Amino acid sequence: MQNLLNKKCIPCEGGTRPLTEEQIAEFLPQISKWEVLKNKEIRRTFLFNNFSEAMDFVNKVGDLAEQEGHHPNIYVHDWNKVTIELSTHAIGGLSENDFILAAKIDELQ
Repeated sequence: MQNLLNKKCIPCEGGTRPLTEEQIAEFLPQISKWEVLKNKEIRRTFLFNNFSEAMDFVNKVGDLAEQEGHHPNIYVHDWNKVTIELSTHAIGGLSENDFILAAKIDELQ
């Protein structure tokens, strides 16, 4: 399997099927700190030393999401935590794009 960091998100069509459990399991080793929720989304919480660091990270994730054309849900909470959730809404589940962006987000921290 090709390294997710070497890939680019591509637009996902509505007729595309979400990844199967087996396909999801193949990608997980490359984003081992993320959790899979009901095979429909992936989530990870990042911890920072202060609010400023958390917001810097959020801005970097936002820039990356724009570059990739794939946008996560981003939650800032408890002044120093950022939770990222990824899912491909057009297909109602997970696509390779979610794993590509997760791997690239991991590289930002």
